Amino acid sequence: MINNKAHLTTKVSPFIANYSRELRMGVDLRRKEKMEKVTKFTERMRKIQEEAGAVLVRTQEEMKRQADRGRKEAEI
Repeated sequence: MINNKAHLTTKVSPFIANYSRELRMGVDLRRKEKMEKVTKFTERMRKIQEEAGAVLVRTQEEMKRQADRGRKEAEI
C-alpha cells in the first residue's frame, strides 16, 4: 500500500508523516508468537462457548422437568 511505503526523500511513509505512528495492516503472519496467541485465544473461546452451551442445555432440561411436574395428561 502506498501509505505504508517509506518515501525516498523523507525516509518515512506518508502515514507516519501524518499520524506519527505505523499503519496497522491486520495480522502479521511472519510473527509466530502472534499466531500462537491467536490460536490460544480461539481455543479458549471455543471451550467457553462449549461449556456455556452445555450449561444452557442442562438448564433447559431442568426447566422442562419443573414445568412438566405440574402438568396433567390431556383428556381424550
